[in-house]
Amino acid sequence: MKATILLLVTLALSVPAHAQDTEDLTPSGDTAPIRAVKLIQAGGGAVQLERVFFGQVAARETVDLSFEVGGRLIMFDAQEGQFLDDGVQIAAMDLAPFERAVERATLQLAQTNRDLTRAQTLVQSNVASATQAENAETARDLAALALREATDALEDAALHAPFRALVASRLTPNFANVSPGQPIVRLHDMSEVRVEIDVPERLFQSLSDVEGIRFVGTSPLFEGEVPLTLREFNAETQSIGQSYRVTLALPSTQVPTAIIPGASMTVTARLRDRDATAITLPPSAVTMTNDGAQVMIYTPNAEGKNGTVGLVPVNVASANGAQITVTGVGPDLWIVGAGIQMLRDGETVRPFTGMSVE
Repeated sequence: MKATILLLVTLALSVPAHAQDTEDLTPSGDTAPIRAVKLIQAGGGAVQLERVFFGQVAARETVDLSFEVGGRLIMFDAQEGQFLDDGVQIAAMDLAPFERAVERATLQLAQTNRDLTRAQTLVQSNVASATQAENAETARDLAALALREATDALEDAALHAPFRALVASRLTPNFANVSPGQPIVRLHDMSEVRVEIDVPERLFQSLSDVEGIRFVGTSPLFEGEVPLTLREFNAETQSIGQSYRVTLALPSTQVPTAIIPGASMTVTARLRDRDATAITLPPSAVTMTNDGAQVMIYTPNAEGKNGTVGLVPVNVASANGAQITVTGVGPDLWIVGAGIQMLRDGETVRPFTGMSVE
């Protein structure tokens, strides 16, 4: 009888001990609360690979305009900071000397034409040699060339804007005597507004597929993001910082009138994934095991408040070592974003919704 009672007491004490072995307990022996985990939706909340650069607005070209002929400047209508349309006259010289040169060349051409006619008549009458007629023809051609040069000089005595321009600075005062090639005014070509950024050498060489990069710009002058188009890049590094100068273009339909070269703009470069099923995750969401790379997928229960987690093998790659591109996960799944080394396969967890104060 005593042996039977002792056996029953032993079984009664062993049942709670076995139940406690199957539960997570705190150091005091109480049941541990369900862990909260941060979740990332594979098709939505995953981190996108992007880089942010400081950009500076620049003109398409900056040129110093000058006259091809020399003379006295009598008209200079260009104010610094003024926008000029293509073809607008900027400056002009005193035209009187050029007009006299055209008139002189015209009279000389008429005289050489008469000399040529006379020489040809004498040759037909065997009074003069054919060489004299040829010399007269050469003189006529030289006079015609002199007239063309005088006419071109008259046209060059006026300076026009070769493009839609912004006057950067006046380099010569009005009513001054100028020589050929002397800079008169400096213009910014605003027919296409561009943005320049400096890209570090390491990042520039890693992004070989420029077609897969989308550039956008933000500035107080714009509402929201503005798409930018890659135009060119300098194939030589800067003297400081080992960076490459990349030039982007603003769309012509979205250029505000207040924008000028030198203004700042934030440029964001986003890398498009070649694989439509690939997602970008932080390194904390991926664990490496003997079976390869794995992520932990969260599966909610019927009530939706809690769920279980399980490891799933994936394929990983990284272009910069800071973010990992993962394939093999459906876009509608939820991935544990951090702390997966603290969880067990099949463990019950709850989504982290933020800190609460009771």
